[in-house]
Amino acid sequence: MADGKQLSTLSAAGSSMGNRAGLIGGWFARFKHGDILFALGVSAILAVLLVPVPPGLLDFLLGISITVSVLILMTVLFVDKPLSLSAFPTILLITALLRLSLNIASTRLILANGDKGAGAAGEVIHAFGDFVMAGSAIIGAIIFAILTIINFVVITKGSGRIAEVAARFNLDAMPGRQMAIDADLSAGLMNEEEAKAKRKELSDENTFYGAMDGANKFVRGDAIAGLLITFINLIGGMLIGIIQKDMEFAEAVHTYTILSVGDGLVSQLPALIVSISAGLLVTKAGAAGSADKAVVGQLIAQPQALAVASGIMMGMALLPGIPFGSFGILALCLGFAAFMGFRSRATKKVEAEKVAAERQMIEGPAAKPAEEDIAETLQIDSLRLELGYGLLPLINYQKGHRLTDQIKALRKQVARDLGFVIPPVRIQDNMQLPANTYIVRVKEVEAGRGDIRPDMLLVMDPAGGRISIPGEETTEPTFGLPAMWVADAYREEALFKNFTVVDPPTVITTHLTELVKENMSDLLSYSETQKLLDDMPKDQQKLVADTIPGQITISGMQRVLQNLLQEMVSIRDMPAIVEAVAEASRITSNLTMISEHVRMRLARQISYAYTNEEGYIPIVALSGAWEQAFAESLSGGAGERTLSMAPSKVQEFINVVRKKFDQFAMQGEMPVLLTSPGVRPYVRSVIERFRPTTIVLSQNEIHAKARIKTLGQL
Repeated sequence: MADGKQLSTLSAAGSSMGNRAGLIGGWFARFKHGDILFALGVSAILAVLLVPVPPGLLDFLLGISITVSVLILMTVLFVDKPLSLSAFPTILLITALLRLSLNIASTRLILANGDKGAGAAGEVIHAFGDFVMAGSAIIGAIIFAILTIINFVVITKGSGRIAEVAARFNLDAMPGRQMAIDADLSAGLMNEEEAKAKRKELSDENTFYGAMDGANKFVRGDAIAGLLITFINLIGGMLIGIIQKDMEFAEAVHTYTILSVGDGLVSQLPALIVSISAGLLVTKAGAAGSADKAVVGQLIAQPQALAVASGIMMGMALLPGIPFGSFGILALCLGFAAFMGFRSRATKKVEAEKVAAERQMIEGPAAKPAEEDIAETLQIDSLRLELGYGLLPLINYQKGHRLTDQIKALRKQVARDLGFVIPPVRIQDNMQLPANTYIVRVKEVEAGRGDIRPDMLLVMDPAGGRISIPGEETTEPTFGLPAMWVADAYREEALFKNFTVVDPPTVITTHLTELVKENMSDLLSYSETQKLLDDMPKDQQKLVADTIPGQITISGMQRVLQNLLQEMVSIRDMPAIVEAVAEASRITSNLTMISEHVRMRLARQISYAYTNEEGYIPIVALSGAWEQAFAESLSGGAGERTLSMAPSKVQEFINVVRKKFDQFAMQGEMPVLLTSPGVRPYVRSVIERFRPTTIVLSQNEIHAKARIKTLGQL
């Protein structure tokens, strides 16, 4: 719920800013060639660096500089969040370039026409210099130096440091925040569009703070350049005035001080305003709303603090020598604000109690928070992938497919192959794990784990030979094959030698795929079974209604489907499965026998699944002696039959199967074991204990048109 509220807030803020930007953009769009106008404006700024500018035009350009800086400050004060002004780094560069070009233009006028008086560089510079100096060159120089120090040492340096730290922290936190978004997407807490919006916002935020880190260097450089230019104007102007223009020393000092200080103030004032704007923007951080809400609203949110501050101010007002009027008025203002704060808090409390009482009358008594917490702890994840902190970068893997994208593709592939959408995989960081370790849990129980190197590649030799590439020897976590972790620089060499090269996300995804297949039957819940039946075509719903629950219950259907999934038989053809269940349930209630009948009805599908590239099914037939041994070991009635074979006989069978199939594996063959229909499930129950990948089919599951090739007899 919290994520949803945050997302709606972000959407509302974006919509508000979008409306304002749309109005301005629509106005600007009336000019058919706005991009050309913008380019001409930047070119004009560059032209001022070289072309002499008359005093009247310089006054107008200086007015533009001051106006733009004030506009920037007001915009920063009213934006809801820093990303609403993501173009701020570009604005900083353009305004810094504008001020520098005007500095050069004013320097040219001061040095060339300074002997004509204090108005030689225009009225704006004359007014600023004369007003600030108050008739004294020393006062003007000191005030200018103070403004420069405030801008350079305090504001610019502080905002630059904040931007640098924010950029670093945002970059470090990006994998974790990306993982949280992907985990919420996998868990169904948001859709794909919402996830894309959050990813874009995260990327824009990192880009913005990174750009601000660099853009603050423009402001610092602008402050230094302004100080140096002012010094050059003062010294250079006095030398030119005294040596070339034959001015008196006192007159030269007075004239060029007014011009230099005025020019410095005209450039430093906009620079100071823009620096303050940059500081406000980067220090706003996560505070939402305009500046009055983000600063003033939080500052006066505690009436206790206001009341204490009011008492302190009143105490200071009563001290001897302190003007009572100034401090007394401030104390009264703080006291009034504290009173209004307490009153507002009491009103909100009464309203909240009233709303809670009305809700309780409508909904009834609410559960205790402790009971809700206990209920939440009972929730378990069907599938969970826990990562050590060193594997978090795989969430946003830059050298290949991201881990979350591969897991998403895995779910789609399993749905196509087996007809069942596996539950979402929850990705979670586990700080208790070693840095490079991951664990896959199925219903909170560990199903497998592995140790990988996130910045390396896993190389394996398909022929089982030794890998002649420098690296770290290891064991592939999925199948336990010998492998080696090598640096990314050896990728081409490994591929040239026909080695199998796998990146870290694929290693995890492959392991997860095999674990999902091994535990597929456990992932099919009662609710998923009901959903599969509800999703059947409308023309098949009559069949479902006639079969369930009249002939078999939902739980019985769930068990039949689990039996099929346990042997990797696709349940995508649900109509055929329900038809087969309806047929078999009229004869027997034994779920094993019903499952065998369903397998017989799916003979075409099963035969196709195990047909190799040559177009035939390689089989190894179970001998008559073993057929008879299994048949004689069955006990119980026709409804519930169990295998009661002697342990020594079972061990003998295991040895025979292992030896025979190992021989075929060395020859590159993966045959299926063919048995009679009556003993197939019991033969499979023995083989799955030690060779779960071996396929056991009955004669009824070989389709009439399927080609077979008998490789031997067991």
